[in-house]
Amino acid sequence: MIQQIVEILRLTDSVQTIISELSGGQKKRLSIALELINNPLVMFLDEPTTGLDGVSCNQCLRLLKQLARQGRTIICSIHQPSASMFQVLDQVYVIANGNCLYQGSPANIVQFFEDVDASCPVYHNPADYVIEVACGEYGEEVVHKMLQLMEKGKSLTYVNGAELLPELNVLKERAIEESNNDDDENLQVTSQWNQLKVLLRRSWYKMKRDRTLTYMRIFTNIFIGIMLGIIFWEIGNDASRIKDNYNMLISVMMHHISPMMLLILTFPTEMSILIKEHFNRWYSLKMYFISVTLVDIPLSVLCCIIFTSEVYYMSGQPLELLRFAMFFSICVLIVLIVQSFGLMVGAVFDVVSGNFVGPAIAIPTMMFAGFPIRVRDLPNWLYWGCYVSYLRYALEAMAAAIYGMQRGKLKCPEDADFCIIAAPSDFLDDIGIRGDQFWEDVGALILFVIVFKISAYLLLRRKIMKLR
Repeated sequence: MIQQIVEILRLTDSVQTIISELSGGQKKRLSIALELINNPLVMFLDEPTTGLDGVSCNQCLRLLKQLARQGRTIICSIHQPSASMFQVLDQVYVIANGNCLYQGSPANIVQFFEDVDASCPVYHNPADYVIEVACGEYGEEVVHKMLQLMEKGKSLTYVNGAELLPELNVLKERAIEESNNDDDENLQVTSQWNQLKVLLRRSWYKMKRDRTLTYMRIFTNIFIGIMLGIIFWEIGNDASRIKDNYNMLISVMMHHISPMMLLILTFPTEMSILIKEHFNRWYSLKMYFISVTLVDIPLSVLCCIIFTSEVYYMSGQPLELLRFAMFFSICVLIVLIVQSFGLMVGAVFDVVSGNFVGPAIAIPTMMFAGFPIRVRDLPNWLYWGCYVSYLRYALEAMAAAIYGMQRGKLKCPEDADFCIIAAPSDFLDDIGIRGDQFWEDVGALILFVIVFKISAYLLLRRKIMKLR
């Protein structure tokens, strides 16, 4: 079926061409091809010829007429059609100020003007003439006569084959009967598994071709990882710089919050595409959300591997596989959480509002994370904030991965004046973190991922349902 649509719309030579490199006429035909995927019986096209040259306009209309001859009803809004374009149409419906001035065949419009005593001049394009009349250039009396003759759109005198049209009441009864028999769960054109497979493939191609966001994201992780590694070079086992190493953990955590803004900026721009395709029943909202969630995981994991490997090795952290795996897993969980949070904000707000709401909500989570002020030093009436701050659990888990599990004393360099704290356990006590709560913190972070994902889906579903 896809190949047939491509051939009908004369897109065979452009199948392997990126959409951004198509001409204006090819993009118009591609948009029509997308609508033909689920073989609709009725198609509405808003100004399909706008922005095209004369040749492309005629080609577009002839293609639409060919599709109409295959049993479809195609309705187009067209402004100022040429004489040749006007004759291609089967039926014309002229509107001015919300009123029907004419409905019928293009071939009958000249006779219609004679019936209202406003004959179309010889060699004058009837399409241009009817627009001039509708604008009042020949007087409001002519417009009034047209309205009376059309009987507010009820007259079928100038419609070819009017006797074949069914009664409106019959159509209404048929529509009500069909709507009662519809099963909303089975209205998609293909199975859910196939929907997910196609959506994942499309998202993968999109991510691979998006050189700006995808490759810049990888480059940013490489660059910032090297910068942090240089700034905190070989301090992981230095007792005199144990506070600096703790600040390095905070910097790593802050870096992984950046994907939140990426989704807040990009997801609202995809809403128009999602709304159109979902309303066309190409796929369910559930399959779309799952594909959006899954497709970004490989890139997120890759960026975390690059970043954490650079920072962990260059900053001189313990070269133990278990500690690195613990450190890396926390970084991945932070990214998954902020991505889910970004989806929540992007599903509700536009780009401008999201740029304000996202950071405004993220800042309190930093305040209760435990690094501006220790958790135990918070007032009792604010202590609840620690339980809803995912950064607090992330920081605790990172500190436990680096300083927990009975790690031995840190080295105090000979050139250092003195080392206040050399035992990792003493440092954890000083910052108010227990070193034996890593798995509890991981469980809390996983819970945040689940809750944020479900919330993002429900918010997106609510927005889509409101637009129906």
